[in-house]
Amino acid sequence: MKPARIIVICVAAVAAIGLALVVRAMGSPSGEPAAAAAAAEPAKPMAKVLIAAKDLQPGQRLTESDMDWKDWPVDEVNPAFITDGTVPIPTAAAPAAAEKGDKPEGAVASVTRAATDLATGGAKADYVGSVVREPILAGEPIVMRKIVRAGDSGYMAAYLEPGMRAMAIRVTVETAAGGFILPGDRVDVVLTRETTLSNLGASENDRSKFSSATVMQNIKVLAIDQSTRAGDDEQAVIGATATLEVGPRDAESLALAKSEGELSLVLRSYADTAGPSGSVSPARRQQSSAVRVYRGGAPEVVVVQ
Repeated sequence: MKPARIIVICVAAVAAIGLALVVRAMGSPSGEPAAAAAAAEPAKPMAKVLIAAKDLQPGQRLTESDMDWKDWPVDEVNPAFITDGTVPIPTAAAPAAAEKGDKPEGAVASVTRAATDLATGGAKADYVGSVVREPILAGEPIVMRKIVRAGDSGYMAAYLEPGMRAMAIRVTVETAAGGFILPGDRVDVVLTRETTLSNLGASENDRSKFSSATVMQNIKVLAIDQSTRAGDDEQAVIGATATLEVGPRDAESLALAKSEGELSLVLRSYADTAGPSGSVSPARRQQSSAVRVYRGGAPEVVVVQ
């Protein structure tokens, strides 16, 4: 090979290497790889948003397994989403009434509490026991307008099973198993009434006779007074009224029983809640009648079961 040709090839190689170095320097002025520059960009802040772990239907009561936390970009979090409060989320200003120090009531109280939850976030346990008001799909963020928390207006109506009614009866410590009947328990309703003796020609000296019979069985207790669930550390709830879940016809029977005498609630075992629920048929009720017996010329009224 001629020397001139060798010189030309060497000059071309040197020029090519120099051009490559110039192009590389222009593409990365700092001298660092492009991938390293991209990795140096700060990551977006993420917030934890409460979502539905599975499809939720109206009337369903939320449990721990129904909800889950999901990472969500902060700049995409809707103010209506429920967060865990670890990352500040921009929210709308509180209602004017709250700024003035006025005490909200009713629906306004619910809105104020929702605004506070949005501003400070909340724990998943705070929403356990809430009732679903509208369908929520799996993976969908849970918003306050689709659930009803205990204590909010409309909670009882949302908690009732379809076709059922809520009816309250007066109770005492003695007629409510010493206060050990809690919301969610199952009970039987026992009627105690005075036996009619007028058809026997009873005198004023005759003592009153009473009879008892179970009129309702396996009835769900919705609330004791205004408490729809007992606290974690509460072993008993003492109240003046108990709200029961009954059917429309059973509500009529229960109203009649209230007018006939005193009603008592009998607590059922958790292992004995799978049977039928509702009114006890008259044929199954314990029937009693009063009979006047004369012994040695002295009348005595005897109640026959």
